Amino acid sequence: VQLQASGGGLVQPGGSLRLSCAASGINLDYSAIGWFRQAPGKEREGVSCINKFGGMTWYADSVKGRFTISRVNAENTVTLKMNNMKPGDTAVYYCATDPSCSTFYYPERLVSVSQGTLVTVSS
Repeated sequence: VQLQASGGGLVQPGGSLRLSCAASGINLDYSAIGWFRQAPGKEREGVSCINKFGGMTWYADSVKGRFTISRVNAENTVTLKMNNMKPGDTAVYYCATDPSCSTFYYPERLVSVSQGTLVTVSS
């Protein structure tokens, strides 16, 4: 399994950013996929996940109402649209796959993980 995350950058508070993750070597029809983040000196934090069928999504309370996850199985991609961003969103973001979205509650258990993409929210 190979996951390639992209789209990070510098954004001002209140701004928006879109992250993308391209998967290869895996059929996303049979896997949940999502995002977690890690800020400097902090542990991994699950951010969002979408299940294998795309009918169920999960968001951390800290991003609920601001972030939207979506997937295109035919293209083996998942995106995370981040709106109304806050300085607390600053972190390295990673995408990951797992048979279940429940693992994103414990992101330290995620094994199939992309390289990180840095998101900085600052004025």
